[in-house]
Amino acid sequence: MLEVTDIIGIIAFAISGFIIGVRNKLDLLGITISAFLTALGGGIIRDVLADREVYSFTDVIPGSIVLAVLIIGIYFKLHKFDFEKNNLFLISDSIGLVSFSISGSIVALNAGFNIYGVVFLALITAVGGGMIRDILINKIPFILKENFYGSVSIFVSIFLYVFGISDSVIVLILIIGVIIRIIAHKKNWKLPSFDV
Repeated sequence: MLEVTDIIGIIAFAISGFIIGVRNKLDLLGITISAFLTALGGGIIRDVLADREVYSFTDVIPGSIVLAVLIIGIYFKLHKFDFEKNNLFLISDSIGLVSFSISGSIVALNAGFNIYGVVFLALITAVGGGMIRDILINKIPFILKENFYGSVSIFVSIFLYVFGISDSVIVLILIIGVIIRIIAHKKNWKLPSFDV
């Protein structure tokens, strides 16, 4: 199940990385870097922290998936697509967020991490690549300002820590997590902030 959630996350985040690159008017190399960082960055950090072989560096599948998404995106002119109207960015980013939160939790639980380690590894897997990308394009990282983004990752990791990582639990939390993220975005749910 780890490889399946990784692949789902890579596809979804490659799409959202492509969209972010286009939105920020990056050139072809910039869009490629945005897609690769978003799709693979968090998983690379996760594997290093968990002292595992880095999946993206030892298997050809992750990089090939990102490359395929880029080629398909360019061929079908996704850069001319109305991402907001059709919710493509929201859906792909939500699926990527939850999938990578699950894969980070699985790796952490298999490594015997405590609840703090599980939450941290899930969160860094889900948002690590996007944070690096946002810093490169001189934006405040998505996780620090987007409503109920990191919170969904934390919810997913705690749920898996409590209920385990059986296939049925993983499928259930994938569906629930994506629904919560989409509803939170649509309803504009916010965590409290402080005025200075």
